Amino acid sequence: MGEQQHVKFPQEVVDEYAALGVDLPALFSAGHLGNRMGVQIMEASAERVVGTMPVEGNTQPYGLLHGGASAVLAETLGSIGSMLHGGVSKIAVGVDLNCTHHRGARSGLVTGVATPVHRGRSTATYEIVITDEQDKRVCSARLTCMLRDINPQDAGNLPHAGRPNGA
Repeated sequence: MGEQQHVKFPQEVVDEYAALGVDLPALFSAGHLGNRMGVQIMEASAERVVGTMPVEGNTQPYGLLHGGASAVLAETLGSIGSMLHGGVSKIAVGVDLNCTHHRGARSGLVTGVATPVHRGRSTATYEIVITDEQDKRVCSARLTCMLRDINPQDAGNLPHAGRPNGA
């Protein structure tokens, strides 16, 4: 679970990061938490980020998709869009996330689509719509990220080409 090999990135973005020695698919993966939850990033650009997550393994005691799992998917997708908007000199840090849960899901995959509401110099806000396999809305979310300059402490955490897991 969590393999990010199939992500579609705009080629100019891939080239920009590769020139810096940064492994873009690893950088914009779902991260440790997202990987444990089975989040898969299907498409990624500053204009649209799409990802899926299985319901199984991400439920609350009643057998329904956990609201926190929807929040993880939403924050992952919105953060990826924010990072791509910010470019190679910025990192995105979530400062506000809100989620409205419309209906439950008991099985299958849910799909999240993040689209920008605002893309500025210091913040980016994305709307994330999560739907079930019948294309019914499960959750509506909004994430605002602060875009800040990369500092030396951040560099050690960025996955670099040829170095697995940022080692």
